[in-house]
Order: sequence, then structure tokens, then C-alpha cells
Amino acid sequence: MKPIIFYDGSCGLCKREIAHYQKLDKQHSIEWVDIVASQDRLKNLNIEFLDAMEVLHGVNEQGGLVKGVANFMIIWNKLPQYRWLSGVIQKLRLQPLLQWGYLHFAKWRFKRRMSQGCDLAK
Repeated sequence: MKPIIFYDGSCGLCKREIAHYQKLDKQHSIEWVDIVASQDRLKNLNIEFLDAMEVLHGVNEQGGLVKGVANFMIIWNKLPQYRWLSGVIQKLRLQPLLQWGYLHFAKWRFKRRMSQGCDLAK
């Protein structure tokens, strides 16, 4: 199964980062899903839209739901230009630390979007 990465296509930062990865994904080894344009994909997996907006969600090759940094590990493992980074993170066992940092960033990003008048609940 091809992994799936769900991203916020209405967020400029998210769009730019995913566009960068998509450009490198020459083999089309990842399915990229803009959750703003395809909310039904989330519903099919019982993922709440607001949860997916707050923290990056994805589905690994085994069909399991993953959240946060685990998605970056999937992306980096699939892209030859980033595979080395994934290897370093795994070897040094940095994933828990990166997850902690990512979750703090994601919480800040989500609160900032909401405070700027973004009504995601609609």
C-alpha cells in the first residue's frame, strides 16, 4: 500500500513544504491529500477534520494511522534526498524529541490560525 499524507492545503507554510516534497517525489511513492479539498477521505478513516488540521495525519504502508513526526519519517524514507536524515533520526533515537517539538509547533500553528479569524469548524 502506498502511504498517504494528509495536509492543510489552505495553510501557506504547509502548502509550500508539501509542494517541495511533491516535487522530489518523482516516483509518486506517496499519496498527497489536501484535507481542505478532500474532507471525505478523512471521514472514510474516521479522522476528525479539526484533529487533522491541528496535527499532521497519515497512513503508513501497513494501513496504520500515524500522527505528527511519524509522517515526516514516512516522507523522508521515501525521498532519496532525505533518506539520510531519516536514518540519522532513527540511529540517534531522536523521534520522541522531534515529536515533542512538533506537537508544540502544531499547537501554536493551530491556535494562530484560529486567532486570525479562520473558522475551521464550518
